[in-house]
Amino acid sequence: MTKVVGARLKRKEDPKLITGNGQFSDDIQLPGMLHAAILRSPHAHAMIKNIHIEDALKAPGVVAIYTGKDLEGKIGRVPSSWLVPGCNLKEAPQYPLAIDRVRYVGDGVALVIAEGRYAVRDALYLIDVEYEPLSPAVGQKAAMQDHAPLVHDDIEKNIAFHWKAGEIPEEVCENAEVAVKQSFYIQRVAPSPIETRAAIGQYNPGSGELTLWCTSQNPHIHRMVLSEVLTISEAKLRVIAPDMGGGFGGKIGVYPDEALVGYAARDLGRPVKWIEERNEHFIASNYGRDEVIDVELYGKKDGTLSAIRVKNTHNVGAYLSTMGPGVSTIDFGLMVTGSYKIPYASCETFGVYTNTTPTDAYRGAGKPEATYQIERAIDLFTKKIGMDPLEIRRKNFVQKEEFPYTNAQGLVYDSGDYEKPLTKALEMIDYKKFRETQKELQKQGKLIGIGFSTYVELCGFGPSKVAGAIGFQGGVWENSTVRVHPSGKVTVYSGTSPHGQGHATTFGQVVAEKLGIPMEDIELVFGDTKAISMGWGTYGSRSVAVGGTAVAIATDRIIAKAKIIAAHELEVSVDELVFEKGVFSVKGTPSYKRTFQEIAKSANMAWNLPDGLEPSLEAQAFFDPENFVYPFGTHIAVVEVDRETGQIEIKRYIAVDDVGRVINPMTAEGQVHGGIAQGIGQALWEGAVYSEEGQLLTGTFMDYTLPKARFFPKIETAFTETLSPVNPLGAKGIGETGTTASTPAIMNAVIDALESYGIKDIDMPLTPEKVWRAISESEVK
Repeated sequence: MTKVVGARLKRKEDPKLITGNGQFSDDIQLPGMLHAAILRSPHAHAMIKNIHIEDALKAPGVVAIYTGKDLEGKIGRVPSSWLVPGCNLKEAPQYPLAIDRVRYVGDGVALVIAEGRYAVRDALYLIDVEYEPLSPAVGQKAAMQDHAPLVHDDIEKNIAFHWKAGEIPEEVCENAEVAVKQSFYIQRVAPSPIETRAAIGQYNPGSGELTLWCTSQNPHIHRMVLSEVLTISEAKLRVIAPDMGGGFGGKIGVYPDEALVGYAARDLGRPVKWIEERNEHFIASNYGRDEVIDVELYGKKDGTLSAIRVKNTHNVGAYLSTMGPGVSTIDFGLMVTGSYKIPYASCETFGVYTNTTPTDAYRGAGKPEATYQIERAIDLFTKKIGMDPLEIRRKNFVQKEEFPYTNAQGLVYDSGDYEKPLTKALEMIDYKKFRETQKELQKQGKLIGIGFSTYVELCGFGPSKVAGAIGFQGGVWENSTVRVHPSGKVTVYSGTSPHGQGHATTFGQVVAEKLGIPMEDIELVFGDTKAISMGWGTYGSRSVAVGGTAVAIATDRIIAKAKIIAAHELEVSVDELVFEKGVFSVKGTPSYKRTFQEIAKSANMAWNLPDGLEPSLEAQAFFDPENFVYPFGTHIAVVEVDRETGQIEIKRYIAVDDVGRVINPMTAEGQVHGGIAQGIGQALWEGAVYSEEGQLLTGTFMDYTLPKARFFPKIETAFTETLSPVNPLGAKGIGETGTTASTPAIMNAVIDALESYGIKDIDMPLTPEKVWRAISESEVK
């Protein structure tokens, strides 16, 4: 059998999806199913004076209408699941429907249940809500001012939390030869999956069991949180995540809407389906980013870096989301030094309530923001001292012999060789020749720039002790059960929950290589809390590093038990056996053997087992890693800026990533490509904008620009492999590397192209108008 791990195998998931045989939430049809729709506030901030539902109740097909007051005492609040300690965190209660006050455009006001999808939407327009508009707080900096409107009356200056980490001796900054100070705005972005959120609830009054199908990246977390909200035993709540059209962090959170569907299904005794409309997704689903980051980077004229001080002002929206408080603190604040040996670092983060939709994790969750500020600050430092951007990076890299390396904020980077991907990337582009060509093209009036991003990110969420210490309200271990059937076919159950990453393929490769059986003999089961004992989901690029390791350990236990049975049948000791390519054979006598399939049958039939050995071949493993994993790499962007229009064309994009052992290069490349598209999307096109009144001005794809494939050149990818010591696979995360690295690479390239104009920074997204205006308002040196 050829090597499976590391092979470019086609994804097992794809045939059913590309032939239209997948099952997404909206494909689920149940007898007697009702449809739900949510009336949402058109105001960013207003008191609810009265809700008139009489006309809507009389509409054809309407079964029930619930308001916030109707649900008081019957359904609990929806809590945040990351209560970061030591930051005076003030969590405002969020109920599934607003009771007397709405706090953002999109806040739920009433739930309508009707017999059909069109009937329920029609009924929404018949509900008359009397509002008393209030002044909103929109931008985070303005919301912190003394006389700003309060989103929640008992929370002063709208400050949800104030977090600090790290100290810098004053003399370090005072004695620095060079100081760079810059403010960056990391704009709000929408996850925009191809499938919006959805939930279907079905209640069985005989068993008291509530089944909830929902678009969730972590079904067990949904079960844990919703059991509390709905006051139902976890044993009676089953959460299933069907096929899912993307998540990107937007489906990590537990939303009020899912709780409403579960409540209505139980209350009415009939199945209830809710499918989010696209415009609803823009106003009601969690956004990402929205941070104002003030950076101070200190060092010497020779390029040696000595300290970094960061202040992050994060717009959390109207409520604290499931992961929100941890994203701009732990995820961001502990990674501000990036891949560099900066002896001193400090970060403080203000989480600020505003009258906007809540923000939560979005692909990368804190690490892209941390990478952006350090990679941009490095380039600004470089230009100030007249050093090449590669030279300063190399000078300050953590060296490979220094791993495991503890950064200034106390994180222990597991392994690394930052020169390796940089060297490989430079082999793909002749840097010296590029600089010569750049000068020649500039003489011809062309603005060509090159940008680098030499990143590292925190991934592979675990260990659970650390999660508890930083306030995460759950564990971050992972679970897998491997079950071998009498035929030798294998079913693998995993607590991670895929939504496009290729889990069935990569996990299957791990099992196939260990057992020496064909990939087609392995089936994977995900996303069902009744089938899988427990799991903590898919986010933070943890699936292979944590979930895949649990699969590998369980498979190893299968092999260990199978060896005992094979040794018994062959009448030798276990030590005399060799297991290769799916065959147990006696050392020195390879013809004396048993196949894996034969042992599977023996184990399940139990006719001739060693005394005291239990029947069957089935093993379960729970893996709680001892540390995070830290993928790293180098991305290079080459762009051309049209000085007349401000239009940016990406000429080349090179990505060399080190994610530890690569299980499947093809799926890995797909992950990198997708991440790059989202990261460049933020740099050049995407951005949510609110008016001063809190109205969303980018609520459709006519106004919110998603990148298209034709916007990109061929993305040139490669990998280096520096194994992680944290897990036996040696794997690190890959799902977010492209997003983390690409945004600063593009920005650095554009600013490099505009160097002759003296332009230091432009707020993202770099729309043609912004770039043109910056050029027009600058003087050529």
